[in-house]
Amino acid sequence: MKQLGGRVLFLDRNDINTDEIIPAKYLNEDSRMALKPYCFEDLALEGFDRARDLPGKGVIVSRGNFGCGSSREHAPWALEVNGVNIVVASSFARIFRRNMYNCGMVAVELPGDSIEELFGRLAGEATQMVFDLEGATMSFSSAGAGGMLTLPFALGDFEVAMVKAGGWVSFAAEKY
Repeated sequence: MKQLGGRVLFLDRNDINTDEIIPAKYLNEDSRMALKPYCFEDLALEGFDRARDLPGKGVIVSRGNFGCGSSREHAPWALEVNGVNIVVASSFARIFRRNMYNCGMVAVELPGDSIEELFGRLAGEATQMVFDLEGATMSFSSAGAGGMLTLPFALGDFEVAMVKAGGWVSFAAEKY
């Protein structure tokens, strides 16, 4: 199983689509690693600088409909090679969410009020997240005024199995 959790990147917008995560012009790259420098190249978000804000982050917290747009596994791959292994949002595009689990990554849906609380208390601060798959909790903490916030989450048994196996290919190799 991958190491899950880490430093948090807050992306305060709905409808961040797969073309913003990895532009279509890079889909002809022959390796996942080749996608690394282009992740979020086309994301237009006030105050966001991918060269400054993305390195070292393991978690993204965003708003609704994350991963909408074209269905492609390249979007989770681009996140993964940049160290991101968890995305937390109020909702996801169905295929993007499934592709996250296929890669052994986690897409956690939280109610809108929990997302609001995360942004209200911790956005703009250096925030860490500890992910407890077995206990089904995420603990967000900062040294600033936001303090600590622990939130429960729910995943299906199949999703947990995919994360533990490291993704679909490993899961299938173990089971079939």
